[in-house]
Amino acid sequence: MADKTYMPVIIYEDNHCLVVNKPWNMLVQPDDTGDISLYAWAQEWVKKKSRKQGNVYIGIVHRLDRPAGGIVLLARTSKAASRFSNQFREGRVGKHYLVVVEGDPGPPGERIHYLRKNERLNRTRVSLVPGRGRRSRLTIKAVWRSGGLALLWIELDTGRSHQIRAQLSHERCPVVGDLRYGASGPLPGKHIALFSWRIVFEHPTRKITEVLTCPPPWDEYPWNEFRTQVDALPPVPENGMPQ
Repeated sequence: MADKTYMPVIIYEDNHCLVVNKPWNMLVQPDDTGDISLYAWAQEWVKKKSRKQGNVYIGIVHRLDRPAGGIVLLARTSKAASRFSNQFREGRVGKHYLVVVEGDPGPPGERIHYLRKNERLNRTRVSLVPGRGRRSRLTIKAVWRSGGLALLWIELDTGRSHQIRAQLSHERCPVVGDLRYGASGPLPGKHIALFSWRIVFEHPTRKITEVLTCPPPWDEYPWNEFRTQVDALPPVPENGMPQ
């Protein structure tokens, strides 16, 4: 279940879309565990706010791993869902993450691997050989270091399952708290230090660029290790869309 002290927070909403800060350890969509999902929570929130009877439409257009937190974009109409899905498929959505890792990730720059998901084990395997998985690319835009940890600003260019976690683990820099991918120990609440920090997309009807951000919990470990270094995160260049 999601931590009761950290519930979803609405960042932006209108008749077409809903942008939410997802809690650590909350599912985005329902699964066979029966635990509460962001999808069900959003349906209930819209239903109460609009005073509608029966079900309301919520479209899942992208996902965020259960132990991760931060921004998730939801569609409130089928037309918006279709247009958002096209943007994600065509790589026209800017997806920016803040991640704390163990070890030294090296200099900023792109990382390209080939990923294959083992559904039975719920784990993504990594290869450097083309054809042995789906081509997966992320770009480390900036690095801050503190002791044996590093804070990364990552722009995700593709959107594979567990992509950031698997790629960083392959480079011997597992996400803090991510026992599945080689972290040295857990974080309280069994979440991981992976946070969806900023999203940039074209509004489905107004055709303007929306740039929405949500800060990680800077007063909590391991984020507080970097608070004095990161007084203000750098802006996304130009219109913030993928470069």
